Amino acid sequence: MRKFLFSLFLCCYMTSPLANQGGDFLAIREAFRAGDAARVAFYAKRLQNDVLAPYVEYYQLRLYLETTDVGTIRAFLARYDDSLVADRLRADWLRVLGRRQQWSLFAEEYPKLVNQDEGLTCYSLQYRLAAKERAAFEEAKSLWFTERDMPDSCTPVFNQLMTSGQLSVEDVWTRIRLALEAGNTGVARHISRYLPANQTLNVQKLNEAAKDPQRYLERNPHDYRNRSDREIVLFALSHLLRSGTNHAYARWYKIRKHLPESDQSYFMGNLAYRAALRQDTRALGWFKEAASGKQPYPLTEAKLIWKTRVALREGQWDLVLQCIESMPASAQQTDVWRYWKARALKASGELGAANEILAHLSHEHSYYGQLAKEELGVMLSVPPTNYQPNLQEISAMQQVPGIQRALALYQLNQRVEANREWIWTIRNFTDQQLLAAAEVAYRHGLYDRAINTAIQTVSEHNFNLRYLAPYRDQMREVLRYHDLDEAFVYGLIRQESRFIADIKSSAGAMGLMQLMPATAKWVAGKLGMQNFHNHLVTDINTNLRLGTYYLKHVLTLFDNQPLLAAAAYNAGPGRAKQWRDELKPLEGAIYAETIPFNETRDYVKVVLNNSVYYANNFGYPYIPTLKERLGTVSPKQ
Repeated sequence: MRKFLFSLFLCCYMTSPLANQGGDFLAIREAFRAGDAARVAFYAKRLQNDVLAPYVEYYQLRLYLETTDVGTIRAFLARYDDSLVADRLRADWLRVLGRRQQWSLFAEEYPKLVNQDEGLTCYSLQYRLAAKERAAFEEAKSLWFTERDMPDSCTPVFNQLMTSGQLSVEDVWTRIRLALEAGNTGVARHISRYLPANQTLNVQKLNEAAKDPQRYLERNPHDYRNRSDREIVLFALSHLLRSGTNHAYARWYKIRKHLPESDQSYFMGNLAYRAALRQDTRALGWFKEAASGKQPYPLTEAKLIWKTRVALREGQWDLVLQCIESMPASAQQTDVWRYWKARALKASGELGAANEILAHLSHEHSYYGQLAKEELGVMLSVPPTNYQPNLQEISAMQQVPGIQRALALYQLNQRVEANREWIWTIRNFTDQQLLAAAEVAYRHGLYDRAINTAIQTVSEHNFNLRYLAPYRDQMREVLRYHDLDEAFVYGLIRQESRFIADIKSSAGAMGLMQLMPATAKWVAGKLGMQNFHNHLVTDINTNLRLGTYYLKHVLTLFDNQPLLAAAAYNAGPGRAKQWRDELKPLEGAIYAETIPFNETRDYVKVVLNNSVYYANNFGYPYIPTLKERLGTVSPKQ
């Protein structure tokens, strides 16, 4: 039945106007990007009745937006109300209005914008600050504390904060530190102009410290009474920390007595953070030293999180609880820190408080939700029946204009633009609409959209769509040959590629199992594949053959431990070994939580959680728990 419906949908879709006019649409888009108004007008006539006509009109209007009258713009916005192209045009128009300071029109249109950005936010703040809105000053100040360069529209906002006394000299130094910590010396130099003339950063010294921090620290005399010199010294030390802990610490030890207590605390926090990322056992002691004294410098959220992770590895549950309760409220409410807070409370004997957190968390269909269930002694449970949209719902969803536009863009292989259109269209859908949209995506072979749409449901779910398992016929032979757990392999592919066969990552990884060229070539050699070329990696059968061989290889290296194999598959076997504790075994969940690479840390959690759900969907007679899959990680020695 599924195959019949898929064929029916595909037949109808391929006879749409776009099937014959796709080349014209790509041509008009290129003409628009080139600013060729004549070519845009030529192709626009041929695409008047196309499913992508709203984009065509957008291109035409956008070229003349500076001179187009308000009535024409508003007519377009009304005609395509609640569409992505209307929101894009509104944003473009608001930028024009902001530059011209046409605040009356801006104030009328800005609340209708959905996809806001910092540049437009700052235009909004410009007129609100001019109107002396009290709340605007606080909102504007919250934008100040960033290490990034901000849009030009934010400069008048920051200038007004400065002249009104809302920003102090210390606030300026705080942002300079944030920029220098991130290595953004250009931002630091720019922000320095807000300082009093006798305190601005010495640009020459800053450049020398950025170029060769060790040489700068060894050969330059420093006036430690001067704030600029002290900040550049601290920057040089922190810059040196990126290449190794010991050199920076040795240099610090020689000069620390020249620095005030607050600066010493600041550097110790940086030192501890970098040590924590390297899983240096000295990190916790340095964090404690940073917090000692009369004037401890406050840790950033990122540093506080890593202090918590270090405490986890050391089994210091009281400190884990203390750190979590010191985090911003927004961080404390995330699944990760709710779970570890419950574990810390449980370790402290506060079972009632721990179980209350775990009970709420256990309703989430996520990695931490599953861990919470198991902590409470509850096995995996999914709804006994998945919600399945009927034919009328699927047919109605197929007719939604935004869905039609997205499908048309996918057919043209314009995946980025198609994803944006799809995400916009489904943003306010009910659970039943989401599942109907996911079914449409599935029937068009858009497995990534089907999964990403199905996972957004709140009350009604379809776990077969959330955990799609295409290519099972091709998969069976390679799984049997390598004796691999089908649920684990599907859990990994779902995270790697969302089953997009021809996907290529920015790093160069290709295909379903996201193989790097060097890895694919190595495996091809091991398998004795003749005339192997990298373009073969996106072939489904070839990719599965190569990928499962490599997965079996890393599983064997790590005694068939899925956690370590997943870490090795993503970050390399050497790193997976390096992240173990020196002397003691680690609970798998703690090993996973303290992986230094953000991508790999998230990756292993999702892959193993996926595996549990796939095992359930596949009807395994025995389903290992998530904690069993995480296991215990043996020490290096």
